[in-house]
Amino acid sequence: MSMLEVAGLGHAYGGVDAVSDVSFVVEPGELVCIVGPSGCGKSTLLRCIAGLLPPTRGTVSLHGDRVVGVPSDLAVVFQDYSRSLLPWRTVAGNVEFPLRDRGLSTVERRSRVEEALSWVGLSEAAGKHPFELSGGMQQRVSIARALAYRPALMLMDEPFASVDAQTRADLEDLVLTVRASAGMTVLLVTHDIDESVYLADRVLVLSQSPATVVETLKVDLSSPRDQITTRGTDTFVRLRTEIARQIRR
Repeated sequence: MSMLEVAGLGHAYGGVDAVSDVSFVVEPGELVCIVGPSGCGKSTLLRCIAGLLPPTRGTVSLHGDRVVGVPSDLAVVFQDYSRSLLPWRTVAGNVEFPLRDRGLSTVERRSRVEEALSWVGLSEAAGKHPFELSGGMQQRVSIARALAYRPALMLMDEPFASVDAQTRADLEDLVLTVRASAGMTVLLVTHDIDESVYLADRVLVLSQSPATVVETLKVDLSSPRDQITTRGTDTFVRLRTEIARQIRR
């Protein structure tokens, strides 16, 4: 059974379509990226998948169950990490916060927090507050919080758009490492074509608004991937060129 199935999904604002007839599946353990022109409806699509926004038509299913509201085994990492973290809580407190409603003991919650912070390299920052951290470190906290929740599916909405280029590369590698270690299924929206090719098993290319899927490309790059050698391969350049061509049609 597919982890995620989106069938004929559409959403309209005031009668104007933002997303139109989007269909695709994500298999367990896959990392799938969604790219498309600016303003085409990528974030609207992700919010419909997350259950944060009801679709005007079509369906979203997780594990074969139709999504109505936010599923309990799904986590979202947003672009604006500064708004998603609670400034009065420590790093550990932020990571632990969503676990309070999971019926876990204090010992289990602490164990998950320690494990997640270790995965993202922030064990030493557990007692700090968000304002004491750099932007990249704050986004690592957001990722750790999602990991501690142990979701079946992690959704990421342009999670690295607000950090500098070097931090972005570090966070991309972090996602690949954690995904491999934890066996995560990830659906990531990005406006960066190179990022989509570097991270994904498959890339879904969306059209101009109203968004629909115009191309699905399998990324046949070897693993583990490297920021320098992988991006210099003929396969990487070919895929990047094809995606750019599709977006600019």
